[in-house]
Amino acid sequence: MEYTQLGRTGLKVSRLVLGTMNFGPLTNEADSHTIMDAALDAGVNFFDTANVYGWGENKGRTEEILGTWFAKGGDRRDKVVLATKVYGNMAPEGDAWPNHDKLSALNIRRAVDASLKRLQTDHIDLYQFHHIDRTTPVEEIWQAVDTLIRQGKILYAGSSNFAGWKIAQTNETARRLGSYGLVSEQCLYNLVERRAEMEVIPAAQEYGLGVIPWSPLGGGLLGGAIRKEREGTGAGTRTTSRLADSPLRAQIESYENLLDKHGIDPGEAALAWLLSRPGVTGPIVGPRTLEQLESALRAVEVELSAEVLSSLDEIFPGPGPSPEAFAW
Repeated sequence: MEYTQLGRTGLKVSRLVLGTMNFGPLTNEADSHTIMDAALDAGVNFFDTANVYGWGENKGRTEEILGTWFAKGGDRRDKVVLATKVYGNMAPEGDAWPNHDKLSALNIRRAVDASLKRLQTDHIDLYQFHHIDRTTPVEEIWQAVDTLIRQGKILYAGSSNFAGWKIAQTNETARRLGSYGLVSEQCLYNLVERRAEMEVIPAAQEYGLGVIPWSPLGGGLLGGAIRKEREGTGAGTRTTSRLADSPLRAQIESYENLLDKHGIDPGEAALAWLLSRPGVTGPIVGPRTLEQLESALRAVEVELSAEVLSSLDEIFPGPGPSPEAFAW
């Protein structure tokens, strides 16, 4: 496994991030533990989750599965850089009582304590804002974060789904207050969806944030979707629906044909492409099975030639730099 610094921090993290969103809803606890053990054995030390994972009446379940895995011992917790998120509403289903979501100081305090309990740990290494909060002042958010850092409950703060301007505003406010600021941004980024290159990634690089792409396979589109459709081995309903769009289908066909020519697995190529991109710390892989994890691990060893990278840019052209993409 390869490691890199998380943004401007001294923290070393693996170049693949283990996403746990499927643990609970799609993968049972025993299999989830097996996947985490295999990831740790392979050198993956960066695990990502969120308080809402498990969803609906089971929200929080994914953090609980991580907690029972940590409780097995064997230095599991000490070896893992643990990231979770706050924002989603954690009130019981059907209970509309206020202050159980978003980024008020009250909810951050409540949410971090609840996550620590579910995770069976005394601290969270990277505490991420799952979305922007349009109502809470940034100053209030940093007040809450700095309190948690002093209490030893969290070490670093990161963002997720922030626009470039919001990254700038949040870190400029932190600078004014004497806070350390955001150290990472978790954003939607893959070959099919490259708009993050215009503003989000440049802002992250300017402010020293590591970039952690989610949905690196484009919801399954980049994992050999047409081949699986042809073989009847399982592109999901949503992926099949998106493939019905003729321009996108033509792109995916060209993508799979290119990789067949070079003998590269599509899913591994999509991850390897992200690993080659400037500013990217590591993509989040969310395996449902051990086999999917093993495929993702192979991507670290894949080196895409200049010819393949150039061809990928032709198939999936990026938006271009900002502001030149939309101005002179």
